[in-house]
Amino acid sequence: MTNIQSVCLIDAMKACEQMPGLSVLDHGIMVRDYYRDLIGHIRHGHALQLEWRLPDWINDPRLLQGLPCDEVMETYHLFHDCGKPHCRTVDENGKQHFPDHARVSRDIWLSLGGDERIGDLIGMDMDAHLLKDEGVAAFAQRPQACALLLTALAEIHANATMFGGIDATGFKIKWKHVDKRGRAILRHL
Repeated sequence: MTNIQSVCLIDAMKACEQMPGLSVLDHGIMVRDYYRDLIGHIRHGHALQLEWRLPDWINDPRLLQGLPCDEVMETYHLFHDCGKPHCRTVDENGKQHFPDHARVSRDIWLSLGGDERIGDLIGMDMDAHLLKDEGVAAFAQRPQACALLLTALAEIHANATMFGGIDATGFKIKWKHVDKRGRAILRHL
C-alpha cells in the first residue's frame, strides 16, 4: 500500500462516523488501545488503565499461543472497519447501517496492496461476535481464533459508550455472548 493510498483510506475513515462524534478511525484507535491495555495485562500483569469487565477465562495461557505480532494486531485494529465509508447506508428512520462491512473492509484493504494476514483478520472481524454454538469447534481450529476472541473483547469495551457504559444492558448482552463463546472456544483448543 502506498502512502497516498494509506492517507486516502485514513481520510475516508475520519470522514465517516461510527456514531455521532466518533469516526471510524477513532473507533479503530480505541480498539487498538483497549487491546494494548488487555494484552499488557495478560502478558505482563500490568495494571489495566481502561475500564474493563474481564471474563474468568482471560488468564488462560493458551490465549497467547499463536497470536500475530503486535504490529499486525495494531494495524488490524486500526483498519478493521476501513470499508464502512464504502458500504454505509441510511434507512428511512435516519439510522445508518454498514452491511457486510467486514468483507468490504477486507476487499478494500487487499485491493490497496495491504498485508494479507491483516486482510484475513479484517475479513473475520465479526465472526466471534456472530458465532453460534454449532460453529465453535470449527472456529477454535482457526489459527486466528484467539486473536479474534481477544479483539472481540476489546471491541465491545471500546463500544461500551454506544451502549451506555459497561453497566448498561446492551453492553452486558454483548459481554455475555463473548464470555460464553470464549469459554466454549477454550474447551476446543
